[in-house]
Amino acid sequence: MENNRINIVQGEYHVSGAEDLSITTLLGSCVAACINDPIAKVGGMNHFLLPGEDTASPLVARHGVHLMELLINGLLKKGALRHRLEAKLFGGARTMRGLGDFGSANARFAQEFLRREGIAIVGGSLGGETGRRIQFWPSNGRVRQKLVRATEELPRILPEMPPSAGGELELF
Repeated sequence: MENNRINIVQGEYHVSGAEDLSITTLLGSCVAACINDPIAKVGGMNHFLLPGEDTASPLVARHGVHLMELLINGLLKKGALRHRLEAKLFGGARTMRGLGDFGSANARFAQEFLRREGIAIVGGSLGGETGRRIQFWPSNGRVRQKLVRATEELPRILPEMPPSAGGELELF
């Protein structure tokens, strides 16, 4: 079966039950929630930049609270039941030293939001200092993560470190 892919970026989400579809994204300090209902065989992913609850902000479409609500409501409209939802969270890295730790705030927000909503967190990978490429199959909840290094040469505060071996993780 050929795998169709949909790529999402900051401020986007996608919900589907198609068996041959995967949703992909690239994360640094942003967080993606991959949520599915294993019985209804429907799932979705979002990608948010800021946790914020400031609805007056011009970046509201990129806020976690907005995108989490859109994702959950989209799943429920496709036949998912809230008590069966399972979440896997990815991202939240601290990719640039010397700046605030936005990734940690994003990760905390996502975990707290899901706990308040009663949605089980069954896996994922949060934190660290490396970006991630995520591929999620919404119909069965499978996720593949590949760690990625920055491609731009930025001024280095620390000496060059060798790339980690492998860097790939797959969750079922």
